[in-house]
Amino acid sequence: MSTSDTTATPTVSRAASARRRVLAQAGFEVGSLLRNGEQLLVSLVLPVMALVGLHATTSPSLGPGSRIDLAVPGVIALCVISSAFTAQAISTGFDRRYAVLRYLGVTPLGRGGLVAAKVLATLVVEAVQIAVISALGLLLGWRPQPSGIPYAVLFVLAGTWTFVALALLLAGTLRAEAVLAVANLVWVVLLALGGVIVPRTELPVGLSHLASVLPSAGLADGLRSALVEGRLNLPALGVVLAWGVLATALAARLFRFDD
Repeated sequence: MSTSDTTATPTVSRAASARRRVLAQAGFEVGSLLRNGEQLLVSLVLPVMALVGLHATTSPSLGPGSRIDLAVPGVIALCVISSAFTAQAISTGFDRRYAVLRYLGVTPLGRGGLVAAKVLATLVVEAVQIAVISALGLLLGWRPQPSGIPYAVLFVLAGTWTFVALALLLAGTLRAEAVLAVANLVWVVLLALGGVIVPRTELPVGLSHLASVLPSAGLADGLRSALVEGRLNLPALGVVLAWGVLATALAARLFRFDD
C-alpha cells in the first residue's frame, strides 16, 4: 500500500501596486469630500447658485461681451478653488489633527502616494463640478470657443496643482480649527476681491492691480481667455505656475504630519 505525500504550499499575499494603493486612497478621499455636507455646499451648491444669479441679474458688471460667456469661466475657477483649496485644506487639517496622516504616511501608500491620491480625488470632484456647471451654462445659453477648450483644461490642471499645494501648506502648518477659519475666509475674500467671479478688470484700480498677482485671478483670467476668446493667456498661466512652484516648495519644507 503506497501513500502519496502532499506538500502544502503557503499562500503568499502580494502587496497592492503603487497605482492601486493611490486609486484606493483617492476613492476614499472622493467619498469623504462628497459626504461632507459643508464642503459639498461650498463645492457645488454655491457655484450653481452663483451662475444662476449672475445670469438672472445685471450686477455686478462682468465687462463687455455675453454675460453668461463671462460668468461660466469664473464659476469654473470658483469650483477649482473650492475643491482644490478649501475642501482639501479643511479635510487635510482635520486628518492631521486626528493622526490619520501620520498613520497613512508610514503605510505602503507613503507620503508621496497620499499627496497623489489627494490630487487625483480633487480632479475627480472637479470633473463632476465642471460637468454640472457646463451643462447648466449650456442650458442658459453659454457658447464656449471650442479652440480654447484645451487651454481651459491646462488652466484647470495648473490651478488644481497650485491650490492643492496651497491647501497642504495651510493644513500642514496650522491647527485644524485655524485651518477651518482661514480656508473659509480666504474662499470668501477670493470670491469677492480675487478676480474670480468678477473679472479683475472690473474691480477698482487698486484691487485690480492686487488681484493681477493672485493665483485666483490668474486662473479665472486664463479660463476666460480660453473659453471666451479661444486663446492661451500666457501671463495668467505664468502667475498660476509661479504660485504653484512657490507653494509646493514651501509645503515640502514646512508640512508637518503630526499636529
